[in-house]
Amino acid sequence: MKIRDAKVIVCSPGRNFVTLKITTEDGIYGLGDATVNGRELAVASYLTDHVIPLLIGRDARRIEDIWQYLYKGAYWRRGPVTMCAISAVDMALWDIKGKALNAPVYQLLGGASREGVLVYGHASGQDIEDTVKAVAEYQKLGYKAIRAQSGIPGIPSMYGVGHGKMYYEPATKDAPQEDVWSSELYMNFVPHLFARLRKEFGEDVPLLHDVHHRLTPIEAARVGKSLEPYHLFWLEDPTPAELQEGFRLIRKHTTTPIAVGEVFNSIYDCQQLIQEQLIDYIRTAVVHAGGISHLRKIASLAELYHVRTGCHGATDMSPVCMAAALHFDLSVHNFGIQEYMRHTEETERVFRHKYSFSDGMMHPGDAPGLGADIDEGIAAKYPYKRAYLPINRKLDGTMHSW
Repeated sequence: MKIRDAKVIVCSPGRNFVTLKITTEDGIYGLGDATVNGRELAVASYLTDHVIPLLIGRDARRIEDIWQYLYKGAYWRRGPVTMCAISAVDMALWDIKGKALNAPVYQLLGGASREGVLVYGHASGQDIEDTVKAVAEYQKLGYKAIRAQSGIPGIPSMYGVGHGKMYYEPATKDAPQEDVWSSELYMNFVPHLFARLRKEFGEDVPLLHDVHHRLTPIEAARVGKSLEPYHLFWLEDPTPAELQEGFRLIRKHTTTPIAVGEVFNSIYDCQQLIQEQLIDYIRTAVVHAGGISHLRKIASLAELYHVRTGCHGATDMSPVCMAAALHFDLSVHNFGIQEYMRHTEETERVFRHKYSFSDGMMHPGDAPGLGADIDEGIAAKYPYKRAYLPINRKLDGTMHSW
């Protein structure tokens, strides 16, 4: 089953997506997501100019060998662009193998470990009362677990706080939006948000919160400790994780569960965090961390140390990637939860899929392969539009982590 052709499809139905399509000599094709938000064309070029020429003529069934070839065969290893390109190839090859064997990918990964995949939605508001209303809306939609974010007095605009009820796209056209940030205002505010939410919704609703890498380790430790009375499901990305040992300080001071990893590219980015049990959930994404093949290795390491998965699932991942994540989630033993942000109607028209949501759970479906497809004709109606994620500056103008 040799690879006959491969091409990259770039489109922007509401936001930019990069999709890899690999076709075999048997006429079977598979899809992989290759989207890096704000740097999409870098991955498109890497695939078109450097990876696709190496794929033609190779046996599409040799998924692990091709993964190692693309990883070890490049002198310059890892990084978001390289690993995203490898992820796309890996997803597409699993899709092909599933279609060739007439089986959904999760069956090829050992079968289902559960009946469905617990997901969480994003509830946010301009202030605490708006967020309370948003959480109530998500409960009405059937979500059992909900991430809660709120605008903060004194901070005009907040990454992670949407402006619509369901769809949120933070990237802006042509140039990054520059937001203002104050760790002091945030640290004083966030306990009040969760005190109000627990008063309104009780003790049993799993509530999550994302810090978006904005705090130092000791600041994150303070926030984690202040949130202990409200027993969050997790506190996400409390501090930048380039310095993995920084999480030791957080761990010493709080029992609030910690989740991190959506910007990680490989097992080496989280090895220390996992082996020292400094985190509780690893959030690496299928599209950013080497595809299904590499994510399984991360999950296997995490399982040894009682760390569960919590894959990134924002709308900068296409439905192809969401499908791949759900097959992974359904099969892996130490699954924790899956992020699920709903795509726009335009995106849904371009990317058809078999996965479904019901009563707070999702299932990838039983179609052969990943169960996701792309309508290239509709995709062509949505040309690429350059866009960037926002950046943060402190009140005095200093650049800050977003």
